[in-house]
Amino acid sequence: MFIETEGTPNPATLKFLPGRDVMGERTADFASADAAERSPLAIALFGLPGITRVFLGGDFITVTKNDSQAWQSLKPQVLGAIMEHFVAGRPVIEGDADELDEDVEPADAEIVAQIKELLDTRVRPAVASDGGDIVFRGYRDGIVKLHMQGACSGCPSSSATLKHGIENMLRHYVPEVVRVEQVMF
Repeated sequence: MFIETEGTPNPATLKFLPGRDVMGERTADFASADAAERSPLAIALFGLPGITRVFLGGDFITVTKNDSQAWQSLKPQVLGAIMEHFVAGRPVIEGDADELDEDVEPADAEIVAQIKELLDTRVRPAVASDGGDIVFRGYRDGIVKLHMQGACSGCPSSSATLKHGIENMLRHYVPEVVRVEQVMF
């Protein structure tokens, strides 16, 4: 098994590409070992020293470390844990995925559909290439609420991407959009 590694805009995060499906159409973001209880892969990665976040994407895994660890020594351990997981044939996630609540007025369904289409076709592929994802969380009174995951959740440039890139694009194509806000959960 060959696993490619890519850097991300967040220096504390590396993107690992195992050359196979990881989550398919879904994603999962784990900000702690406690939150990862349903993912044997994430649990194995959190068992390594200094791991602070694990994000599982369609065909990649992003791993974030703390400042006390160097990638030079940690990267081989992460590669080993990922390889061992897939070779053993263990599931990436156990059980069903959690459905996220969205804060949306039913009257705004058409606007929300436009926003989601733009996010899926123009934003998510670019964000995924950097080792993260963006999740729609709601739309009310012209305000779009989004949640950044994976490498993007702790990236210094994520707020600039959100405000200048995504907000400007959404406002251009969907005039009802006034502002974009990042939400945490």
